[in-house]
Amino acid sequence: MRKVTIAKGDGIGPEIMDATLKILNAAKVPLEYEEVEIGEKVYLSGNTTGISSEAWDTIRRNKIFLKAPITTPRGKGYKSLNVTLRKTLGLFANVRPCNSFHPYIATKHPDMDVVIVRENEEDLYAGIEHRQTQEVFQCLKLITRPGSEKIIRYAFEYARAYNRKKVTCMVKDNIMKLTDGLFHKVFDEIAAEYPDIESNNWIIDIGTAKLANDPEEFDVVVTPNLYGDIVSDITAEISGSVGLAGSANIGMECSMFEAIHGSAPDIAGKKIANPSGILRGALMMLNHLGMHHEAATIKNAWSCVIEEGIHTADIYDEKTSKRKVNTMEFADAVIERLGKTPTHFVTEDSAKHDVIQIKKYERPAPAKKELRGVDAFVDCADKTADELGGLLETCNGDIALQMITNRGVKVYPNGFDETFWTDHWRCRFEAKDGTSVTNQSIIDLLTRLHDAGVDVIKTENLYTFDGERGYSLGQGQ
Repeated sequence: MRKVTIAKGDGIGPEIMDATLKILNAAKVPLEYEEVEIGEKVYLSGNTTGISSEAWDTIRRNKIFLKAPITTPRGKGYKSLNVTLRKTLGLFANVRPCNSFHPYIATKHPDMDVVIVRENEEDLYAGIEHRQTQEVFQCLKLITRPGSEKIIRYAFEYARAYNRKKVTCMVKDNIMKLTDGLFHKVFDEIAAEYPDIESNNWIIDIGTAKLANDPEEFDVVVTPNLYGDIVSDITAEISGSVGLAGSANIGMECSMFEAIHGSAPDIAGKKIANPSGILRGALMMLNHLGMHHEAATIKNAWSCVIEEGIHTADIYDEKTSKRKVNTMEFADAVIERLGKTPTHFVTEDSAKHDVIQIKKYERPAPAKKELRGVDAFVDCADKTADELGGLLETCNGDIALQMITNRGVKVYPNGFDETFWTDHWRCRFEAKDGTSVTNQSIIDLLTRLHDAGVDVIKTENLYTFDGERGYSLGQGQ
């Protein structure tokens, strides 16, 4: 008997979790449940994290967490507990299978069967934000080599374990050449280790458009965090309904399984919610635990219910549905069909899935790191680019002003009058002869800037690594 942690969550969470547990118990799945309370009630009790230390202990002890949707109260002071759970527990891989159930659930894409593998810990979801001036707010986008390697390797291992033929990388490295460029570079490196699996890449904007229009051309898609969040909801929706999709959050030690939809407070208590999302998340949990026979048995029974047109209100269609049922009636219909196999959908094979194992990251030998200068970010609302540039030039020493950008566009020297300026300026200082500089040179520069009345709000040192520039050029530089 395997013990897992469960949380019934908020809104429709308790209703769909109870329906799912009823199905798992009827299928005699060898699980024991330890319940914790997280979410809105915990937030409103005065705990701004939405989770108690006792709940953390239970989740970490059992390693496996089946979670219903939760509500984060609106307003300042509350961070998303979903993001906190994923990052604190190291749940680096978010896996969302999205396939259509044509002709029983309406979709424009009857043959789609796509799995989105989303990086789950970093990117803009690091949540590191600052207000830097009256007009400018900043959010840091963090992409790491260890994070990229783990998620991309997991995507290829998932494809191999589930007999998938192709893995597609989606990034925006034509613009974000360092961050998204790293993700793409690591993808190409790891793809070479899997010659049996086709690989390709798309720029995220046109790739998403292609995925929405021709999902049949994709198999497994791996992306950084924000893109994956958006793309996985798109694929779930065009498959027929977001309410049908479950997801897995996989870590090296712990894993969490859930529906991809929210807590739907507008229908809470009406007993009409579709439990399919959390049920399919639970089936991913069973496969993760090696309980493939039990997962296949329940999935086949669920498919029979869908085929027979026994549908909850969210997917009910008079053209294809036969009977409208509530939450628990849907669960009972699945239970009645345990042991049966569908006639239209592919029957689940209880022995076909391999356990996915990811090797730990191996840190490479350190690169030769050289300091070449500094970007000083300046708050200034009362000067033009030329006026600011002239002031900064008076502060030159062994490192000197090379350019000023505003929102990434070069505005000094030789800027255009048409370029819009805000009060946030990136001022790049480098050695006059292009050689390396010292930290003391930067300290001396900052002292001169301070003495000149320049409001430096942030600095970023400029480095090369084995001679390769580790910082972007300004647009127009």
